Amino acid sequence: MASLKEIRNRITSVGSTMQITSAMKMVSAAKLKRAQDAITQMRPYSEKLQEILSNLSATLDLSENAFSDSREVKNVLIVGITSNRGLCGGFNNNIIKRVNALVNEEYTGVNTHVLCLGKKIKDAYKRSDKYYINDELAPVEDIFAALNFENVSTIANELMNCFAAKEFDKVVVVYNKFVNAATQVVMTEQLLPIVPTAQIGDKATGDYIFEPTKTEIVEELIPKSLKIQLFKSLLDSNASEHGARMTAMHKATDNAKELQKNLKLSYNKARQAAITNEILEIVGGAEALNN
Repeated sequence: MASLKEIRNRITSVGSTMQITSAMKMVSAAKLKRAQDAITQMRPYSEKLQEILSNLSATLDLSENAFSDSREVKNVLIVGITSNRGLCGGFNNNIIKRVNALVNEEYTGVNTHVLCLGKKIKDAYKRSDKYYINDELAPVEDIFAALNFENVSTIANELMNCFAAKEFDKVVVVYNKFVNAATQVVMTEQLLPIVPTAQIGDKATGDYIFEPTKTEIVEELIPKSLKIQLFKSLLDSNASEHGARMTAMHKATDNAKELQKNLKLSYNKARQAAITNEILEIVGGAEALNN
C-alpha cells in the first residue's frame, strides 16, 4: 500500500488537474455559444443559396461551366479540417482516420494530396508525400487563427483555380458537422466538380423573375456557393471542436472527482490503519513493562 505522503500528493495532483479541466470546460462552453450562433445563422443562407442554384441549374446546361467539368479522376485533393489544439476527445482522430481511409482505400491507384486546415492534421501529414501546399495557400493555411470569410475566399479561389487548370480532377472536403455539444458527425463532401442537383420534372421549382439572365446569375452564384460551402464546413468544424472539448473536459472533471474521492477513502483507511498500529504498539509496550 502507498504511504500517506504519496496518497496526499496524489490527492493534491488530482485536485489541480480537476481545476484545469473545469476551467477548460467553462472556456469551451463560452466559445461554443458564439461558434454555435455563427453556424446556425450561416446554414439558412447556405441552404437558400443552394435552393436558388438548384432552381436555376434545373433549366440550364451546366456542363460547359468550368467548375462542373466531370472528367476522368486522376488527381484528387482532400481538404482535411481539424482543430489547432487537442484535448477534445476523438474529434481530430476521427478526421485523420477518414482521410487515411480515403487515401488508402477509396482513392487507391489515384494521385491524392491532402490540404491540411488545422495543426493536428498538418502534424499527421507534413512529413508525408501526400501533403499539399502552395504559395497562395501558405499565408492562410492556419485558417483558425483568423477564421473569416475573406481568408476562406482565398482558399476557395485557389481551389477553383487549381481545378480549372486541371491540376486536380476532384476536390473533397472532410470535416466534423456540428449536431449538438455532445454529437459531431464526420462528413465527406465533394466540393469540385459541382454535383448536379436533383431536377423535378426538368423544370425549376418556385416562381422567380431573373435579372440579368439565368446564365449570368449562375456564373456569379457558383463561385459564391463554393465559398459559402467551404466557409460553412469550417464553421461547423469550429463549433464541433468546442462542443467536443467541452464534453471531454466535463467527463475528465467527473473522472477526477471520482478518483479524488477514492484516493481520500484510501487515505483515510491507511491513516486509520497507522493509528491502530500505533495504539497496538503502545499497548504492547505497556504490557511488556508490567510483566
